[in-house]
Amino acid sequence: MKAMILAAGLGTRLRPLTDTRPKALVEVSGRTLLEITLSRLSSFGVRDVIINVHHFPDMILDYLKAHNNFGLHIEISREERLLDTGGGLKKASWFFLQDPAHSEEPFILHNVDVISTIDLHRMLEFHNEKQAIATLAVQHRKSSRQLLFDADLRLCGRRAGFDQVPELVRSHPTDAMQEGTVQPVLSPAEGATPIRVEGEGTASQPAETSPHCHSERSEESASCESQAGRSQPPQPFAFSGIHIISPRLLRLMQEDGVFSIIDTYLHLSARGENILAFPADDAYWRDLGKPADLVHAAEDLKQNLFC
Repeated sequence: MKAMILAAGLGTRLRPLTDTRPKALVEVSGRTLLEITLSRLSSFGVRDVIINVHHFPDMILDYLKAHNNFGLHIEISREERLLDTGGGLKKASWFFLQDPAHSEEPFILHNVDVISTIDLHRMLEFHNEKQAIATLAVQHRKSSRQLLFDADLRLCGRRAGFDQVPELVRSHPTDAMQEGTVQPVLSPAEGATPIRVEGEGTASQPAETSPHCHSERSEESASCESQAGRSQPPQPFAFSGIHIISPRLLRLMQEDGVFSIIDTYLHLSARGENILAFPADDAYWRDLGKPADLVHAAEDLKQNLFC
């Protein structure tokens, strides 16, 4: 199985640590975020990885060389300018399409600055069973940036900010497929900027032990319609920075340059493509966005909440 690690960001929230190194080489209890991510992917059978780099890129190359690529086949995608999550993936798409014999196998897209115990095996089984073009690991977790899903866990919109009006791209599947474009039922504020979903600097533990796991039901004025024709308020989830993607999505990307993968997902959902949520409230998850989060993660490691 193949994977891509998103590691090109400047890591501004981790300053001053990232003033002299890329965020991928920031450490938790002596282990770099890159090592933790590579180790986790390897434990799920990943053997081929591409990593996008921009900030102190040569430090990452030297680090990988010094550790013999951790026993993996690793390619590097250099970004002279930051391309965001979608642009970065599109630039690296050759890695997943170069071998015709394996060009239809799903791959993992993983942020370098998140750690979790989300079961990637179950996530892959879910992805294949539902014939999704993309599956996103999500949780009921407090977040100012929510992705919205219908009763069948299909992506139907997003919301930026706790008090913002939801933006829905699909109210009825056939309508969106006929139009082939994003059809907002409730338009976001004019001039709204694209959402970057990189975590909220918080942590979640399994639902039975975490006080942070909850469900928000504030979109009562909007609704999504499921495949069974059920109209109901969309379900808000916080995205966890972990995706499983079918390579067919790479061929459908219409955006160019700098763009968020979330924008691609919304466009494709509006056209009727299967972009699904994989709820993972039973798993540990933490975004390592700030220096204080590294301290908390080190404590979590001592308690064996992740490894």
